[in-house]
Amino acid sequence: MCLGIPGEVIEIDGNEATAEFWDVTKTVRIDVVDEPIEVGDHILNHAGFAIRKIPDDEVEETLAIYESFLDGDEDEALDEIGARDAELGLEG
Repeated sequence: MCLGIPGEVIEIDGNEATAEFWDVTKTVRIDVVDEPIEVGDHILNHAGFAIRKIPDDEVEETLAIYESFLDGDEDEALDEIGARDAELGLEG
């Protein structure tokens, strides 16, 4: 399974952006995203490419899920995305 990582765009230079991922900065390509990216936007990065812009109303929840994984609480992260319910056959 591949996992995209959310980050905040802090600088843009043409088709590349510098984004911050939990105090780590990386350069990512932004020209494959189908909408304009601006400084302050959050993106989902995979292999050095921004694959989508995270809608403003989803940023907080998205970051919380990833932080659960980073904190080693896999069960909490799976609960936050509803995967535990699906695994148990409880989804609505």
